[in-house]
Amino acid sequence: MKPTAGRRELGQHFLADVNIVAVAGRMAELGSEDVVLEVGPGLGVLTTFLADRTRHVHAIEIDRSLEPNLREVLAGRDDVNLVIDDALRHPLAELEPSPTKFVSNLPYNVATPLVVESLDGLPSLELWTVMVQREVADRLFAVPGTKSYGAVSVLVQLAAEKTGFHPVSRSVFRPPPNVDSALVSFRRTRSWGPDYPPLKDLVQSAFAHRRKTLANSLELSGRDRPRVETALDAMGLLPTIRAEQLAPPDFVMLAEHLS
Repeated sequence: MKPTAGRRELGQHFLADVNIVAVAGRMAELGSEDVVLEVGPGLGVLTTFLADRTRHVHAIEIDRSLEPNLREVLAGRDDVNLVIDDALRHPLAELEPSPTKFVSNLPYNVATPLVVESLDGLPSLELWTVMVQREVADRLFAVPGTKSYGAVSVLVQLAAEKTGFHPVSRSVFRPPPNVDSALVSFRRTRSWGPDYPPLKDLVQSAFAHRRKTLANSLELSGRDRPRVETALDAMGLLPTIRAEQLAPPDFVMLAEHLS
């Protein structure tokens, strides 16, 4: 039996409007030589659209109940690599050929960690076009001092620039989610090296306790408070400053002072 709706416990909401698929394709600037990573192919609607327009598609699906339908939909397509696995656990960096674009209707419960991990975990990626909760989309490029600004905002903005944004109605999904969604696109502007893991840890620790000062939050993560305050002073910042008041480049500077 062909599934018609996603499983809420997996954050699945299947696309039911081909017009939105076309919008995603335009935002992704698809080309015949692109290699696309798609997480959460669901019923394969976006997958077949991508495969018709690119060189290769890696489709990663966690729900084994969808495998028979996907195998049927993708039968005869040598340009699609269907992997039944958890994308957060699968060695995505070992995919061949290496993905150059990330185009997905992301399951809501894994959207943020997948985006964050792909920034350095998949250095071959050049462009992301992802369907996420509107709240998550707003966080990606939120500005300092706002409620939406957080660790994911800093990490994404240090590596990429926004190239597109498209609000999406709940009615295009089955089942309709209880939240609004959006397509957001961003292009890589920076590749990270061995300095990224400690920077990512610093940023995530800084926002781990939003109501506390930056020095307090970093102290709670195990860092030496006097050293943090000395670093902030060297940057001309007060020890009472909060993480949300720092711009993304400030965290790179702070990491350099603490290294």
